[in-house]
Amino acid sequence: MMLLAHAWTLAQQTPDEPQAVPLLDFVLAGGVIGGVIIALSVVALALVVMHLVQIRAAAFAPPELVTELDELLHTGEPKADAALELCAEPANRCMLTAVLGAGLDRARRSALGALELRSSMEEAAAAEVARFYRSTDALALIAAIAPMLGLLGTVVGINGAFGTISSTEGFARQEQLAGDISLALTTTIMGLVLAIPATAGVTFFRNRIDGLAQLAGDEAERLAAPVEQHAD
Repeated sequence: MMLLAHAWTLAQQTPDEPQAVPLLDFVLAGGVIGGVIIALSVVALALVVMHLVQIRAAAFAPPELVTELDELLHTGEPKADAALELCAEPANRCMLTAVLGAGLDRARRSALGALELRSSMEEAAAAEVARFYRSTDALALIAAIAPMLGLLGTVVGINGAFGTISSTEGFARQEQLAGDISLALTTTIMGLVLAIPATAGVTFFRNRIDGLAQLAGDEAERLAAPVEQHAD
């Protein structure tokens, strides 16, 4: 009985069943193109971390600056010059100070005074949003070229396979084609694995920029309101 049981177990095994490919072997199968995709993955990860730090509420409208500007503009008569100096300090550079500072500076220098404050703030807000958008361009570029690199690897692998078939006059064995086919499939997978989350990241960060910019713009308008009212 023991012998029969052992024979049954051996019959159920499938020795030719494909085994899981180790990660290192999978990466090495991508060749030079796969190495480029891996390098871009590291760069993309660094960019994601950088954007997580830069694109956050505290970087657009720091609460401590909002409190200081509130005291200057909403306590008694608005102290526009002092608020402008606070916004102009390099250490206080953020979207809120850029937008509010542009409005206060235009109101002080222009003959129309506070009448141009709101339009100048809108112009500064648009410029700041564009600046933050440009900071995501590198990640967007990686998301765009990663699939193309994968496709390049696919074409190179298929071209190599056809070259092998041609050199063997159509009688190529599996092991002769395995390397080229592996390159073709591996680079495609690697390119898509990089492109999909990178594309999602660009969309996430740009939507986050729009949301935080709206909040910072509303806060700047609220802070500037006493200056407009005092001018009237």
